[in-house]
Amino acid sequence: MQHEPGALLYDPATDKVGEYQDRSGPYAMLRPVGGGREWQADPAGLRPATERERLRAGVRAANERARTDGPFMLGLRRPPEPAPGCAECVELASRRAQARAVHDYSAETDADVLLRAHLRERHPGA
Repeated sequence: MQHEPGALLYDPATDKVGEYQDRSGPYAMLRPVGGGREWQADPAGLRPATERERLRAGVRAANERARTDGPFMLGLRRPPEPAPGCAECVELASRRAQARAVHDYSAETDADVLLRAHLRERHPGA
């Protein structure tokens, strides 16, 4: 069965719901709802998550987010600021904002890492 990227699937081997990312060899790659470390799953065992499973995964992600990004964490992770007038900086900052808007914290972190690397390479004094 072919799955669309972003589809929420239940993996019985781990008893978890994951967001389908892509194939890697014979495996399907899933990422936890809300972001996190991907895992490999047997595509033959995957099925679409039920509404209850989707809700449970969403609540788990919200609880994890509250524990790791609560008010006590503010200021510890300051996002990089784009350099004025740089289109690539603006694009990466926009990518970060879009990821945050849909609660894809893994993609948000990826955009921050790319923006920091870009700033070091192209705007070393900024």
